[in-house]
Amino acid sequence: EVHLVESGGGLVQVGGSLRLSCIISGVTVDDYDAGWFRQVPGQEREGLACISKYNRRTGYGDSVKGRFTISNDIAENTVYLQLDNLKPEDTAVYYCAADFFPKYACRLSSSNYGYWGQGTQVTVSS
Repeated sequence: EVHLVESGGGLVQVGGSLRLSCIISGVTVDDYDAGWFRQVPGQEREGLACISKYNRRTGYGDSVKGRFTISNDIAENTVYLQLDNLKPEDTAVYYCAADFFPKYACRLSSSNYGYWGQGTQVTVSS
């Protein structure tokens, strides 16, 4: 059974940084795309960044481009999201997700992802 477990969230001041981790276990296929999303209550889930496991092609949402960086550790089946220059509007629950039908370029639409973690809270205080 596939499990995704996020960690690394917390409370940080404006301008600060966090590094989120997502460990993907129980994987029975070799290749996948992984993505990071966030959601604020009452709003739609927003795609932030994605990465293809082997070719490491990445994609970013406009709201985080230049501030967030996605990376992965193939051997550890772990995906990271480095959050820099955080703003109050970055406050949300952050989720990682996996798509076991990888594309030429990973997608930022949540509908492409079939497996999700439980989320980790990021709160940016001013």
